[in-house]
Amino acid sequence: MSNTADHQHHGRNESRPAFEGTPATALPLTASEDRQYATLAHFGGILGFIPSLLIYLIFKDRGPFTAQESKEALNFTLPPTILALVAWLLSLLPVIGGVFAVVNALIWVVIAIFSVSAGIQVNRGRPYRYALNLRPIR
Repeated sequence: MSNTADHQHHGRNESRPAFEGTPATALPLTASEDRQYATLAHFGGILGFIPSLLIYLIFKDRGPFTAQESKEALNFTLPPTILALVAWLLSLLPVIGGVFAVVNALIWVVIAIFSVSAGIQVNRGRPYRYALNLRPIR
C-alpha cells in the first residue's frame, strides 16, 4: 500500500493527490483543426445555439479562428433560437397556435440557410460576418 493510502486510512489526508503525473493541457489547434471547428460552429447553427456555445467554450483558447467564428455563430444563433422556442410554446395555444407554428418553422429555415452559407465560407478559410447580428457576446 502506498504512503498516501496509509495516511488516508488513518484519518489523515495529505495535500498530495493519490495520482501524480503531468497536468493535462490542451494543445493549440492546427490550422486545419482551427478551420474545421470554426466551420462546425456555423453548421451547428442548424441545431440552434448549443453547438456554437460548446465549441466556443471548449476551443476558444486553442484556436483564434475558432474563437472568432464560434463567437460570431453563437451571437447569430442565440436570439433566433430563443424566439423559436417562444414561438413553439405559443404554437401550443388553441386557435392562434398555427400561426406561431409557421413562424417557428420560418425561423429555423432562416437559421439553417444562414448557418450553411456561413459554414461554407468559413470552411474556405474566409471569416464570416452575419449581416443581422446583435453580437451581445464580445
